[in-house]
Amino acid sequence: MSGELSPHIPDLDLITFYSEKGTSLFSRISPWTKALMLPLIILFVSLDKSLISAICLYLIILAIYGLSGLPFKQLFQWYTMPLIFVISLVLILMWNEPGKPIFSFSLSPYFSLTLTDNGLLLLLTLLFKSLASVTYSLFFLMTTKYNYLSAMIYRVFPSPIDQIFLMSYRFIFITLKMVKSMIKALKSRGGGLLKSVRRQSKMFAEVFALTIIRSYDRADRINKAMEARGFTGKYVAATKIPGIGPGEYFTMLLATVLMIYLIWFVKLPF
Repeated sequence: MSGELSPHIPDLDLITFYSEKGTSLFSRISPWTKALMLPLIILFVSLDKSLISAICLYLIILAIYGLSGLPFKQLFQWYTMPLIFVISLVLILMWNEPGKPIFSFSLSPYFSLTLTDNGLLLLLTLLFKSLASVTYSLFFLMTTKYNYLSAMIYRVFPSPIDQIFLMSYRFIFITLKMVKSMIKALKSRGGGLLKSVRRQSKMFAEVFALTIIRSYDRADRINKAMEARGFTGKYVAATKIPGIGPGEYFTMLLATVLMIYLIWFVKLPF
């Protein structure tokens, strides 16, 4: 953890550690089951508009995350980026929504902004929906071994999309390690990211430009090393993935029926 770029950015090394060393029940569940539940959750948060449903879904996923033995402290730190994204978007959309006014202010005699109860509900609903999706995505990545994940990508996506996914994942680690080493070098010389942005923007730009150049050069050397070892341009993932058990089929069926029931037949007050 000491080498991470920021506590608010998901640490790929930590995610990989939990995915490879996890021994919980959810780590032993078929990766296909967890993968199929992800689009089901995304479909639910896209169609359902209830705040109560969004909160319940988030709490269920959070409980599953905790039962898997995954770290809560890092999870809440990683929430920073999706929260900033959602809030920056909803702060534009939540004004002048139809409903009971909470407060308003005028920017000019011809333009005013009003926050209503429905606008506040929109903010809270989208926040809990985004947290539910992010939490489940992290749960999926941190309970699924990389060889299973790569085999699923290889079997689901057509070529060359599967190759782009598989190779990009590896080069992300290379790029991040280069960024870490360059930031350490910057700090050892009395610099810092915030200080560089404020006072030395030119050097800040040069750091990231140099990172891209070095990453490209490193990727080219890795590609030549792979070709020297017989790489033909196609990465083959032949790992056998554990099949879906009867209990997992029943769970997915129950979740699907419950989702349909909540969306089309249940009208919650908010």
